[in-house]
Amino acid sequence: MNAPSPALVAPRPERLRLVGQRRQLLALMHQRLMFGMIVYAGIVAIIALRILYLAAFGDHAGRKESLTQLIPDRGDIVDRNGDPLARTIDAWTIAIHPNKVIGDKLALARQLARLMPEQSEEQYFALLRSGKPFFYLRRRASPGLVEAVNALGEPGLAIQREPDRLYPQTTLAAHVLGYTDIDGHGVAGMERAFDQRLSDAATRGEPLVLSIDSRVQQALEHELMAAMTHFSAIGAAGVIMDVKTGEVLAMTSLPEVNPNAPGAVNPDARFNRATQGVYELGSTFKPFTVAMAMDSGLIKSFGQMYDCPNTLPIYGHIVHDTHPFGRACSVADIMRESSNIGTARIADQLGTERQKAWLKKMGFTGPVPIELKERGRALTPGSRWGPFETLTVGFGQGIAVAPLQLAMGYQTLFNGGVFHQPTLVKVDRAHPLTAGKRVFSEETSLRMRPLLRVVVMKGTGKKADAPGYRVGGKTGTAQKLINGRYSQTINITSFAGVFPMDEPRYVVVAMLDEPKATKETYGFTTAGWNVAPVVSQTISRIAPMLGVQPDMNREPDMSTVLPYIVEKKD
Repeated sequence: MNAPSPALVAPRPERLRLVGQRRQLLALMHQRLMFGMIVYAGIVAIIALRILYLAAFGDHAGRKESLTQLIPDRGDIVDRNGDPLARTIDAWTIAIHPNKVIGDKLALARQLARLMPEQSEEQYFALLRSGKPFFYLRRRASPGLVEAVNALGEPGLAIQREPDRLYPQTTLAAHVLGYTDIDGHGVAGMERAFDQRLSDAATRGEPLVLSIDSRVQQALEHELMAAMTHFSAIGAAGVIMDVKTGEVLAMTSLPEVNPNAPGAVNPDARFNRATQGVYELGSTFKPFTVAMAMDSGLIKSFGQMYDCPNTLPIYGHIVHDTHPFGRACSVADIMRESSNIGTARIADQLGTERQKAWLKKMGFTGPVPIELKERGRALTPGSRWGPFETLTVGFGQGIAVAPLQLAMGYQTLFNGGVFHQPTLVKVDRAHPLTAGKRVFSEETSLRMRPLLRVVVMKGTGKKADAPGYRVGGKTGTAQKLINGRYSQTINITSFAGVFPMDEPRYVVVAMLDEPKATKETYGFTTAGWNVAPVVSQTISRIAPMLGVQPDMNREPDMSTVLPYIVEKKD
């Protein structure tokens, strides 16, 4: 018997209808969900694009007039002891969008003039009506001013934070540090010289450590400023250098500059007299001439005699002395009395070619060798360098160098005769001392110590002495070259000193540009009266900071010099 076949049961029409409706509903929901996600993604994309647009082109963007770019962090600059000299801070900035001001513009101009009086009501009103999209009103604004401006409630005003460069010591070492422009790039000083190093993400995390000592810098600036003011000079410059390493512990140029507001400074003040300015520094060159002759074997002893008449007719010109001997004079007396005639005799023996070669080795015939971009170039007689020019260069006329170059020369002469390029970066493992270049023999360097000490003990540099610190050095008074002629009344005065002279450690150079006579100088404008005291006072202040203790019982061996000094009779 065959089994019955299964019966096929047709689904009910109502059930089929429900299944179809459910599928349609799911499909609709899926479509709506996809549409919603697309809309949401579109909105997010629009917002993101808007944010990017505002970041690049919005009202707050741009460092100039209407746009502000994001300034990257910039590395700190510190002195050799780690004290901050330049750093980047988060500062308040107040700006305005004139085309977004909704209130009374005249009333707003009056309120802005009251809060920020650097501009008048009329100027603010003109600014508000200018139609321009954006103006800065105050950079690095104080919190109190920000609060007061915010209280005005004007939507057109913009208050925001932005990175800003701050120099916490204000004018201290300003010409060394330099400053940055509105875009945060270095435009002067070490900010410019090391712009890449300070802004590079790979290196800006470590501060740039300078050779400058803030304490020494402050002392030098204070003493030079006091002298510049007292003698009504138009400018001044000074350098303090480590004899062994060439590190510049202090360097200043006056008038001073505040790098926090460089735009408010007279352009002349931005000129770095210590490295850009080149000057005839007069008799401070005479020790180099004596050392060259000694190293050449021309001078055997400081008792060696030269004819020193009251005037010296030579090579069609006449050489004069401020303090004429009118007799034969020793090398010791020539240096003590700063004799042009005696030094000219020595330079004549030396000759032009040897003089040129030595000055080249000392770095006196080219640009100033330092990290700064603001560097001058020494001026020499050039193609006119003949026999008479050799004489004048020998006593410091006809050749112009920067004060830093003069310090460099004394550093070379008194550190054992080895030239080390000066540096504004601290000498350490990251910046090791480079091999020096011998210029003078060690014997000449040693023998020159008592000769320069006697200038301070008994000669033109007496006022540069600092009791216990055995200062040696040389005064320099040079007639200033004005419109191609040497002035008979306007001088540049300088003093180059070294201490302690029995074991030289530091060079101090100070210069005054156009000092005036005073009652206590008896009408004189020479270096012994106005700039030598600056060196004395500076050394007295900085020596303890540098670990040099006063000792009244120590001196270099003066037996090679003192016997050949002829004391003046009253």
